[in-house]
Amino acid sequence: MAEVKLLGTWPSPFYYRVVWVLKLKGIAYEFIEEDLNNKGPLLLQHNPVHKKIPVLIHSGKSICESMIILEYIQEIWPQNSLLPADPYDRAIARFWIKFAEDKQWILFRTSGEEQKKAIRDSLEMLETIEEHALGDKTFFGGDKIDLVDIAFGQLSQWLQMVEDATNVKLLEASKFPRLQRWINNFEQVPIIKENLPDYQEMFAYFKSLREMLLSSNDTSVY
Repeated sequence: MAEVKLLGTWPSPFYYRVVWVLKLKGIAYEFIEEDLNNKGPLLLQHNPVHKKIPVLIHSGKSICESMIILEYIQEIWPQNSLLPADPYDRAIARFWIKFAEDKQWILFRTSGEEQKKAIRDSLEMLETIEEHALGDKTFFGGDKIDLVDIAFGQLSQWLQMVEDATNVKLLEASKFPRLQRWINNFEQVPIIKENLPDYQEMFAYFKSLREMLLSSNDTSVY
């Protein structure tokens, strides 16, 4: 097997997307942790445009942006496929992946009137997923986890962290029963369960980061 390296940082949900897929496909890799406050030469070399994680390095070639990395992994290692075989179902999966990518969780870095709008936008997004994406399925694609579940993975621990850090409750179980059920199912998948960050450590990190962002008006998180 060609050498695979993953540049990332532990609290990032985008880094965890890649970890989950590599492990679901049984691909061995070397993890290289990056300090985003002091970006290393390897990150600057392999992602000179955005200088962000995650970055996958395969046979010396770099691939950036988490969902692009996942598409690459799917094509290079087709075993344990994480996309439907049927072309229509695959198109629907890609629709929801794009939906997940297009929606930004700005609530985390807002306050005051801006936060009120962010709450409305977040609830609208959750309502769309609840009403149109899940149905009565165990996972987005049916009975088996796929790339849509991975794309929405930050709705698990990271959404709870956003709620706790902002003191805003978004995911009311009575209002979003399908999403709540999906989160429970998602977090019980062994690969996911074994590869989630420690919640208390993550909360402390992001709480400190939120305070820094609000005080500096910096909108970049990862």
